[in-house]
Parts: sequence; structure tokens; C-alpha cells
Amino acid sequence: MTLDDIQNAPTPASAWVLATDCQESGLDPEQVKDVMRGRIREMRDSITRGLNSDAKSITGMVGWNAKGLWNAQDKLDAPLLKRVQAYAMAVNEENARMGRIVAAPTAGSAGTIPGALIGVADHLGLDDEALVMPMVLAAGVGRAISRQMFISGAAGGCQAEIGSSAAMAAAAVTELLGGTSRASAHAAALALMNTIGLVCDPVGGYVEVPCVSRNAFFAVHAVSSAQLALAQLESFIPPDEVITAMAQVGRMMPLQLKETAEGGLAQTPTGLRVMADMERK
Repeated sequence: MTLDDIQNAPTPASAWVLATDCQESGLDPEQVKDVMRGRIREMRDSITRGLNSDAKSITGMVGWNAKGLWNAQDKLDAPLLKRVQAYAMAVNEENARMGRIVAAPTAGSAGTIPGALIGVADHLGLDDEALVMPMVLAAGVGRAISRQMFISGAAGGCQAEIGSSAAMAAAAVTELLGGTSRASAHAAALALMNTIGLVCDPVGGYVEVPCVSRNAFFAVHAVSSAQLALAQLESFIPPDEVITAMAQVGRMMPLQLKETAEGGLAQTPTGLRVMADMERK
């Protein structure tokens, strides 16, 4: 399964992804959809818990951001933007508190899909059943990316995690809003191409800073990619070539920038102080 396959699939792309997956795995389509319904319930539960808690994370670096944003005055008068950001941070702060989340595709990028997909659905008043097939498509996009690059910060930097989740979310939102298979594939490509080179530099090695806010930013990034694709804007570089480029950059990236806490924000004076404090505990 590739992004080019998804691009050329009959619309909706999710139906093709589901049929292909079931043919290869032997699973019944309703079984797969039931799994997705369960994932959506878990995502929504983690959003609810995150928006209602200001308990600190293990390190104390995060824990209050989602609730603070959710309860803050919307001075931009941009309810969708606020909702998408708050939902994404809620999930990742739950992860930082060791709460139950859906790794989508990883724990560090778990907020992007629920932030974008559930955020858009709630903004438009759509029920969770409308999200099932877009979630199937998101899984198909993740599978296409994973054929060329391990989806982990340790393998390819944060581009491999948040880039992949943004691509998955962008395709899902595009289908949710009635986009074609081609539009969904190009939404994924647009999201991924604009994360290429993003490093993985968690402070202290914990999935907290910058991970929580990064999910908020890239959930919005996914929605923006969907909006472009729905307006028939496309990636100049073909979708599968975008994945290849991301994978190449990931292999060239120095080890210090791949989840080792040996570069980037982790090596700032504050980042080093946090690591020293953690080592003393």
C-alpha cells in the first residue's frame, strides 16, 4: 500500500484501504471498523480527561496547558483553532501523566489525529460514526509511510512521528469533509513535506517539552493541509516521493537530534538543568 495507490483509489479512499487490508489480513471489515470505533472512544476519553485536569506530569513541566487553553477567552474568535489545539494537548498531557491514550502512530504524536479529526467533527456537529472510515484511511496512510521509514523519533527524528501523524490526520480530515482519494493523498503529502527536517529533542528525554505543544501546532497543520487539498491544491512533489525524501532526511539526521536528548532544546541551559534535577531524584 502506497500513497500513490491511495491517490488512485476509487473515492472514498478509505473503502479501498479497508478492502485491501481485509484481503491481506483475512479480517472481516466490520471487525476492523469496530476496532476503529474503540480507538475513537479511547481518544475521546483521553481528550475529556485532559481538558478537565491540571495535574502536573511526572517531571512537572506540563499538565495544565490543555485545560488552561480550553478555559481561556478566545481573543482570536477562532473556535476551531482553539478546539483543535486544546484537544491535541489534552491527549498528550494525559500521556505525560501516564494516562491511557491511543498511540497514533506513537505516544509522542498521539494528540495530532484526535485534535484534528475529532476537533473538526465536534466543530461541525458530526457524530463519532462519521469518523470511523476516515480513521481507516489514516491507518492506511500510516502504513504507507512505515514502508519506507520507521515511525519513531529515534529512527528519523520528530518528522517521522509528528510528520506521520499530521499526514494521517490531514488525509482523514479531507475525507471527512468529502474530499476525493486524490485530495486525501495530497493532503497527506502536503502535511508531511512541511515537517521534513524536524528534529526530536525532548527535554530530559521525556515526551513533554516540546511534544505537548508540538501536537497542538501540527494538529492545526493537518487541518490546514486538508483545507488546501480540498481547494484542489496539490503537492508539486508526488506523494510517494515526499515519503522517500522524509526517509532520506531521517537517515542523514545526526544521532544527537533523534530522541537522545543530546541536541536541540534538550541541550539548552534549562534543558540541562531539568536533566540534572531528574537524575538527582
